[in-house]
Formats: sequence, structure tokens, C-alpha cells
Amino acid sequence: MTLFLGYKSFKKLKIMKVLAIDDQQLVLLPLQKRLESLGYEVKTESNAKDGMESFKSFQPDLVIVDINMPDVSGIDVVKFIRIEEKSSIPVMVLSGNTNDEVITEGFELGINDYMKKPLSLNEISARVKRLIGAPETSVVVENKGNTIIEQRCVGVVIPCYNEEERLLSTQFLDFVDKHSGYHLCFVNDGSKDNTLEVLHNLRKGRESFITVYNCEKNGGKAEAVRLGMLHMAKKEDLDYIGFLDADLSTDLADFDDLVSTIENSDYKIVSGSRISRMGADITKESARKIISLTINYIIRKILKMEFKDTQCGAKIFHKDVINTAFSNKFLTKWLFDVEIFIRIRKQYGLQKAKEILCEKPLKRWIHADGSKLSMKDSIKIIGQLGQIAWVLR
Repeated sequence: MTLFLGYKSFKKLKIMKVLAIDDQQLVLLPLQKRLESLGYEVKTESNAKDGMESFKSFQPDLVIVDINMPDVSGIDVVKFIRIEEKSSIPVMVLSGNTNDEVITEGFELGINDYMKKPLSLNEISARVKRLIGAPETSVVVENKGNTIIEQRCVGVVIPCYNEEERLLSTQFLDFVDKHSGYHLCFVNDGSKDNTLEVLHNLRKGRESFITVYNCEKNGGKAEAVRLGMLHMAKKEDLDYIGFLDADLSTDLADFDDLVSTIENSDYKIVSGSRISRMGADITKESARKIISLTINYIIRKILKMEFKDTQCGAKIFHKDVINTAFSNKFLTKWLFDVEIFIRIRKQYGLQKAKEILCEKPLKRWIHADGSKLSMKDSIKIIGQLGQIAWVLR
């Protein structure tokens, strides 16, 4: 009896193996972490061809695959598994592709489940358990919250100068923990305080979702944003890249609305707008409002476009206009937004520029105490507008 119990206690448990194939690391990383926490052995591949090779060597119990991948699609992976390998193991598709013909073809090839992004890791975990069962493990998994696997992956540049006391670290961390499709890039613009240390602490444990780009010398917001945008444009798995003020005068939920707008349209740039409207929480200082109206009037005349608010610090860009908008240094410190729109107009022509630029009203914008832009700076802006109009005429 003793010998039997001893043998049973050392019996090797069956390890359930999952192969996940997706060209976006921001999707794979949280998925891998969650499934491994449940006791599954997980292998990830960001290239379909590598995924097919891993299928043969890893011998998974389940394959999770995206449809829209470059060169080799997810449908091709399914064909490889079902036709070439003649395997009947469960296959789940996790994709933002909602084309009925693609979905139908997938099921005709023999996929077992089709999950449309965005959806929560909780739901994905439940579907995995339904298909292949729970791993034989005694590990008790804590509630991980409802992290969302997004349909797209977005880079956000956040310029920071002396933000040690004002940086809203908790809000940024909560957002990135719940929205796996976001990669935040904090640009330290030569801060004189401990901002850089605060940013490195913010990044700890979330290195795959937070980047710290350090500028040793202060170059101003325009240059910080420009360098951050060009740095993020090198990341191949990002669909869109934008920028946002560190004080979150525009909150992250509103920024996500800008992303949804560009994602579901043919726009190349979507810019937030702080115009007052029913149901919106928009607050400005009265003196600032008068100066702002004057500046906006001049800007509209220069751009020959009816923008209500070019200077809002929340904008999102399609990757294919990043080089046009940010490759060259800006002339001014605060009016780089206007320069961006002029560059787009010169590249595409006025009519086309009007078609690919969108101004979306924000639900919330609050003037944050400690703003770096003084009233004196606001008056100087009018002179800088003249400089821009002359140089870029």
C-alpha cells in the first residue's frame, strides 16, 4: 500500500500545451501570461511560418491563431493543420476580421471556435477550458480582472518635463493593465527633477507595454513629441500612433474614442477638439478662452481649413503619415500641431487633406494646474503664427 501511494504521488501530470500565433506582441504577451497562470504550457509565435514549424515540434493540444497576418494568413495556417498535417486538434481563431466569407471558410476548414476582438481574457480562458479542459494542477489562480484583448495595437507618446509631482501614474497603469493593445512611450524632455526615476519605476513589471525615451537636454514639447513618434513608428506591430499630454487633461477613455474613430474610417489623422457642447465637461480659464479664440481664427486663415481647435494635446495618426508629419524638426515650440497640418496639406493637397483629417469633439477636457503654457506664451504664439505662415508659405 505504501509503495502504491508513493508511486501515485509522483505520477507525472499531463501538461496541456497551447500554441498562439499572432503578428502583434501586444496580443500575445497578456494571452501567454494568463494561460500560463492557469497551468497551461504556452508557446507564442509572431510569424505564421514560424508558427507552422512550431506546430510540428511543439505538438500542441490547442492552436490559437489570428487571421490577418502579413505574407501567410491565419486561414493558411488552418489549411496547413487540417489538410497538410491531417491533424484534428482544436483550433481557435482570435481575430478582428469580421468578414462573413472568411469566418465561413474557417469553419468549413474545421476550426472549433471563432472569437472576435475585442474580448476579455476571462472569456478566452473559459473557451480554452471548454475545448481542451483545465490543466491538472493544484495552483489556485487569483482573479486577474477583465483585461481586454484589443482589435488593434496603438502607441501613445506622452511628453514629460518636470512631471515628478503631477504624473498620474495610477491612471496610466490601470489603463494599460485593462487595455492590452496599448503601448505607452513616456518621453523625458530633459527634466530637472526626478521625472526620469518616476518613469523608470512606472515601467517596472510592464516593460513590454511601457517605454521610457530619455532626452538628456530639454528641447521643448514639439521635439519631445517628434522624437517619441519616430521612435514608436519603428515598432512593426503598432497600427496607429498618437500623443497625449502627461497631465491627462484629455483622459485616456476619450483618447480611446479617437482611436475608434480612425480605426473605423479612412481618416489618417484624428485630432481631439475642446469645443464646448451639450453633455461635455470642457473647462478653460476665461482669459485663456479669449486668447484661444483669437489664435484659432488666425490658424484657420493660415490652414484654409475650418479647424475649431488645432492645439488640443490629443491626436492619433495612421502609421503611413508619421514620416510626413514628423521627419523634420518643427519651427516653433508650441505650434507644431499647425505645422503638422500644413505638412499634410502640402503632401496631399488641400482637398485630399480635408478628406483625411478629422476633428472629434472630446467628452472631457480640464485645464490642469501647473500648465507650462503661460499667458505670456499665448501672446507670443500670435507672432509665431506669422513666422510659420511666412516660412511655409
